[in-house]
Amino acid sequence: MILPIVGYGDPVLRKVGEPIASDYPKLKELIETMYETMHNAYGVGLAAPQIGLAIRLFIVDTEPFSESDDLNELEKEQLKSFKKTFINAKILKEEGEEWGFNEGCLSIPDVREDVYRKGKITIEYCEEDFITKTEVFDGLIARVIQHEYDHIEGILFTDKLSTLKKTLIKKRLQNIMEGKIRADYKMKFFNKKGR
Repeated sequence: MILPIVGYGDPVLRKVGEPIASDYPKLKELIETMYETMHNAYGVGLAAPQIGLAIRLFIVDTEPFSESDDLNELEKEQLKSFKKTFINAKILKEEGEEWGFNEGCLSIPDVREDVYRKGKITIEYCEEDFITKTEVFDGLIARVIQHEYDHIEGILFTDKLSTLKKTLIKKRLQNIMEGKIRADYKMKFFNKKGR
């Protein structure tokens, strides 16, 4: 089942997600639905708040990035095979040089900006089996995880932009809130007139 993606301006995108337990209702189906929704929208990550649920759950599948000509074969192979579910995640450490990358977000269509993030993270999380893991990720995989992790903390990539950049995109963000944009996937807009 493909769900609509919640657009910029919806209060659920600003909520800090609640931890969930292994008996969360229909969790397996929810995760499958999230993957289906993300793949339908050609995304590389999707967090539960983006489908209207303020819980600590996000998914990542970096395979679309593996097509980039800017990467070496090892990087392409890593990205092609990285698909993971993160439940109750907590970033323990961010380290290394900050580097810029042009980010977008399924909740903020048609807005892409350079965002600077640390290159390496240590994260504690559970997969679907609820066994706690601590792992280190770097490069594009770390970046996608950081972006999705921000969602479960109520943070959007636009929050990381300079005041000038925020001013320049203000009208586009307003248009998203009002549903005055077209996305190639189903969306739910917060302030759409006549709804």
